[in-house]
Formats: sequence, C-alpha cells, structure tokens
Amino acid sequence: MTTRGKSINLFLMDGTPTGIIKCTLANWTGLAYKIPRTELDKCKGRDDLSQSGVYFLFGTSDESGKGVVYIGQAGVRKSGEGLLGRLVEHKKNPEKNYWTEAIVFTTSNNSFGPTEISYLENRFCRLATDAKRYEIQNSNDPTSGNITEEKESELEEFIDYAKIVMGTLGHRLFEPLTTIKQKLDTTLETSEDEDLLLFMKRKTRRSNTMVDARCKQTNEGFVVLKGSRIETIGSDSIPYVVKESRHNAKIDKEGILQEDILCSSPSYAAAFVIGGHANGLIEWKTKDGKSLKEVENTDDIRVESVK
Repeated sequence: MTTRGKSINLFLMDGTPTGIIKCTLANWTGLAYKIPRTELDKCKGRDDLSQSGVYFLFGTSDESGKGVVYIGQAGVRKSGEGLLGRLVEHKKNPEKNYWTEAIVFTTSNNSFGPTEISYLENRFCRLATDAKRYEIQNSNDPTSGNITEEKESELEEFIDYAKIVMGTLGHRLFEPLTTIKQKLDTTLETSEDEDLLLFMKRKTRRSNTMVDARCKQTNEGFVVLKGSRIETIGSDSIPYVVKESRHNAKIDKEGILQEDILCSSPSYAAAFVIGGHANGLIEWKTKDGKSLKEVENTDDIRVESVK
C-alpha cells in the first residue's frame, strides 16, 4: 500500500522556532502545542489551552543524560483551567523540575471528556514504554477506562495523527529505534531490508574477547542491536560521547547488550562495540562480507550510472 503524504501547519506564535508552536494537521480535529517551560505565561487566556487534553513534559535526566518524559492528562476544572492550569502546577512542583518543554494535545472542537483523556493517557504511556526512547517518569500505570469499540476506533485514529505530530515537533517518542525482531537465540528475522543489516565479529586486544555485534543503518544513524556481544573494557581515549553511551548502556556481565543503542556514525557504533577507536566503514560488514565502504561505493556507482 502506497504511503500518502501529510500536510502539517506549524504556526510560530513568537515568530521564532524556539518559542511556542501551534500545530494542526489537514483533516484532523486534533490540536497540538509545543510550549517551552519559560513561555507558559504567554499562554494565558487561550481558550483551547483551558480545555481537556493530554500533555507530555520533556527533559533530560541528570544521572543518565537520557531524555525523560512524564505523560499526564488534564480535565476542565471549576476554575475553568484545563491543560494550562496543570502545566503551571507542574512548573511549581520541585519534584518535576527536570522538564524544559511541554507538548499538549487537545481538539479544535473541545470534544474530549474524562473517558477519552484516560484512554489516550494509557495508550500514549504504553506506546512510549514499548518504543524505549525515553525514560518514563510516570510512577503509576494509568488506567484506560471503559470505552465502546466505536470510540476506541475514533481515538486510535487520533493517536495515529498524534504520533506524526509528535515526531514533527522533534520527539520520536513513539518510534522504536529499529523494527527488526530478535528471536530468543538472538538471531535476527529480516525481510526486504536485510541488506541494511551490518555485522562485526572479531577479537579485541584488551580482554581477548570475541565481540559479535549486529547493527542497522537507519535514517537517524546506526543502531547497535540488542543481543550484541561487546567489549566491556573501554579505552580512555575514545570520544566522550561514545564513552558516556557505553557507561549508560544496559550491558550484562557477559558483555551482552540489553537494549538498542543509537550512534551518530558507523565509526562511533564500532567504537561502542570494541571500546576503542575504529573505522566503521571497514569494521562493519554485510552478511556476504562486504564492508560498509564497499556498499556505499557500489551505491554511488549505481546512482551515477542512472544519470
């Protein structure tokens, strides 16, 4: 099935890309705002932000350096305050001083009631947890409530659009790093994108460990896949970003990676695996033994021949 394009309207309310952004999408009753924590006061008096909705508080963990998010819901109160009132409360709460910006979802026709926002909060939490992009700050698992199958279908369509908007506003909260599935024996199931998989198998000098890693090139960079065996002893001379990534990654005592790790380049991905400097264009190879450099050169030749 052919994927259709989407028309998204971003209104820079302050005239700058770092200020408040209002987002709408063609043929969608939803409405989204991206609001820096420091700009909350500028939102006072907006009727659509006094409505019910779901909100996300984004920040960075001081301990791990990873992105963190809190997902919540806001209903309309007797005071007339909805989403904005809840955000102001969070700004005053010292236990939530990590967040730097909020993204909120409501509707242009003010159609969300308590049942709808409870369902959305639950589904958004589950999607974010499954994607494993951010550390989820919610202490309790929100309940989904009881809804009809008709309403569920309607809300799932809202969620599909919200996922697009969330990515457009800079947070790939709901998108897994890779869609490749792993079996229990750590072998990989692939289909038409098998040629995007890269492998590294070699002994390291520090501990004489046989690393056995798998990596996938995506449009964000290079993802070292969960289940890879990596060198646990790292060099002090590797780039700081790689060193921090190795330090914060979930790795068991046997050197088996317990999560997917995104790296910005093939060499950083290779350095992450072997714990030292490496040329990723040479180290990473396809299933049939071609280096990434050979693959890229082949692609260049193919493109030139088309011209």
